[in-house]
Amino acid sequence: MEFITQELDQYCCSHTADENELLKRINRETHLEVLQPRMLSGHFQGRVLSMLSKMIQPKRILEIGTYTGYSALCMAEGLSPDGKLVTIDVNEELAARVQSYFDESSFSKQISYVISPALEVIPSLNETWDLVFIDADKQNYIEYYEMVLPLVKSGGYIILDNVLWSGKVTDSQKNDKDTVLLRKLNTLIHTDERVEEVLLPIRDGLMIARKK
Repeated sequence: MEFITQELDQYCCSHTADENELLKRINRETHLEVLQPRMLSGHFQGRVLSMLSKMIQPKRILEIGTYTGYSALCMAEGLSPDGKLVTIDVNEELAARVQSYFDESSFSKQISYVISPALEVIPSLNETWDLVFIDADKQNYIEYYEMVLPLVKSGGYIILDNVLWSGKVTDSQKNDKDTVLLRKLNTLIHTDERVEEVLLPIRDGLMIARKK
């Protein structure tokens, strides 16, 4: 995921607003105690998500893929006072840890944390969304995108993480399932007349699609 030099990355991070103390602890504890800490959004991407959410000022946020709750809490910073964030994951082993982080936050009453397959949960929510963040199993990315797009309000946003896949999407020698699927996803969104998109080389790649 190193698309720029380490020195330049450090410079960007050092000139980016700090994460709050709870986020710092989640960051630290995830790296010390949880498998695959690379999945965490982290300081820089977390501030990007927070900034985007504050710009959008969503009333309804949907997150597919909670992990340890870091990205949800970043996006919750932009929620309107009467807003709601629903975050969905299938990892029951992390549920108690994640719920404790949410309970400790100032957004505890605005966050609904669901442990169940997202493809089953989303149709039952009966909601429309201002902002959707997809950061879960890559093999279902296209299905997630197609399922949520009709539920996103006109002018709303879908953000998808990991769309550069450590740069493998541009390497013709890399043709594993996830890489092939992410190439297909990026092309699908780029040619989808229902949205306008920008692909940002932030961390592992953020695709931002705005519904027309």
